[in-house]
Amino acid sequence: MELLETGGRARTVKCCSGSGPALPWDRFSAWLECVCVVTFDLELGQAIEKTSICYLSFPDSYSGCLGDTQFSFRIRQTVGHKLSMNGDEEKYNRDAPVVLQRDRAHYYGFVYFRQVKDSTVKRGYFQKSLVLISRLPFVNLFHSLLQLVAPEYFEKLEPCLEAVCNEVDQWPAPVPGKLLSLPVMGVVIQVRIPSRKDKHGTSPLKQSNQENLLPAPMVIPTVNELDLFGCFQSILIHIQMLWELMLLGEPVIVMATSPKISSDTVLALTSCIAPLRYCCDYRPYFTIHDTEFKEYTTRTQAPPNVILGVTNPFFIKTFQHWPHIIRIGEVRMSGDLPKQIKVKKLMKLRTLDTKPGIYTSYKTFLHKDKTLIKRLLKGIQRKRPAEVQSVIVRLHLLELTQSFIIPLERYVASLMPLQRTITAWKNPPQIRPFIKEEFMKTLEYAGPQLTSVQKGDWIGLYRRFLKSPNFDGWFRMRYQEMCKKLEILHLEVLCEADLLRWVREKSEVEVVDLVLKLREKLIKARVHQLPVRDDLLEKLELYLETVISSLPDDLQVVLHRH
Repeated sequence: MELLETGGRARTVKCCSGSGPALPWDRFSAWLECVCVVTFDLELGQAIEKTSICYLSFPDSYSGCLGDTQFSFRIRQTVGHKLSMNGDEEKYNRDAPVVLQRDRAHYYGFVYFRQVKDSTVKRGYFQKSLVLISRLPFVNLFHSLLQLVAPEYFEKLEPCLEAVCNEVDQWPAPVPGKLLSLPVMGVVIQVRIPSRKDKHGTSPLKQSNQENLLPAPMVIPTVNELDLFGCFQSILIHIQMLWELMLLGEPVIVMATSPKISSDTVLALTSCIAPLRYCCDYRPYFTIHDTEFKEYTTRTQAPPNVILGVTNPFFIKTFQHWPHIIRIGEVRMSGDLPKQIKVKKLMKLRTLDTKPGIYTSYKTFLHKDKTLIKRLLKGIQRKRPAEVQSVIVRLHLLELTQSFIIPLERYVASLMPLQRTITAWKNPPQIRPFIKEEFMKTLEYAGPQLTSVQKGDWIGLYRRFLKSPNFDGWFRMRYQEMCKKLEILHLEVLCEADLLRWVREKSEVEVVDLVLKLREKLIKARVHQLPVRDDLLEKLELYLETVISSLPDDLQVVLHRH
């Protein structure tokens, strides 16, 4: 285990990292990149180099967070450092839903911050953060882990942290679809990472009575799903607008009173369009010290497609040119219902004490679902459990997204070549291009009206979506999946073909060319773990060896060297 010391302006950070060269830390690295301890040091001032993690690990002075606070952030990986994944990590990304895949370009940070009065410290307060850094977006799991570890760490310091790192290094690999038991500090955490094969909208993990474990395990029902109802309490009547803004990848600022509200709201917003992946950048907590501050605040170009969660009120002036700003505070009640913030004109966003509201000139394409809003508000009055309210919100958004995406999936499936056109002795046929106007015509008879009762300008929404980063990201992923499918189908056809008969009628040059091409396909299938039956691959390898042995000795030597 490596202990690294780095720092930030008026802060120091200590990292316990599992990414060293020693093999024993491989299991740790499957879950976490490192564990950081960040302390506020008044005497250091600017003597220590600034790091993003330092600044993102502390609430800014405007938040007024006393006691214990938990929140999340996301940072871009250093430019020039491309992540290479091992076989297990590649397999995880293939088996996990797209919204839970290991991030190749960003780190997620999960923070447990403590600020309490302490007369022995010059500043008068003890201020320290324990931070978990990971490429996995398991917000619930890692915050639950911090709730166990951080209070103990603040009392016992390094020995406790080292013991926890050793325990994490004994955890099983994060395998989608499998119930995992993760022991730490005398507690067994039970989680199940969703699989891509799961049916959408299935119920989360519940306490199991099958095993009489003592003490009873700490069950985390879902590794990543937030309490959507809690996050959206004051903006429930605008859910339709928020869903559209996320779908279209619009630039959005979330201005909150604390890093927790900021980060939870941003993460809840990006999950609105699940099972679609939100393909734009998003920062659950963003500060003026962030390395992308200048990039995101320049007025010389249009705001980027990103969601930023901020707490510093001075951002109001900085982001006045942004098209959508959500200003939220602590939930206020109006009678027994949470007070709903209003949509306001951007021109009213001027002062530091700007009132809560959604500042935008955006007009929704689809009409509000008044039935959903009435159902949720009635649920509040009838004291319906928050978990049930959240399920109602999540299922509504899921059905909306599925109704929107099904026509796209149907059209993309039609671009795939017919299986009967795939033959052994020719390259696989090309996937047809996505022609936007051709797709738009299919909406007349196979549009979202088949699965959704939602009214409005669906055509206009599709036209806008087809120009968005989310469409680009979704189509790129689907295209790669179709290319892999073609590779698999072509390999299966080759495996069933009579290679020996075919090579009898061919020249040596043609046979050598075939051998090299087939070898390349086999290597691809093995390296990328394509879902082709092992017996078929073994049959093809045997065919290849037989074909090579039929060639002259000098060619055999050359081919065996390749």
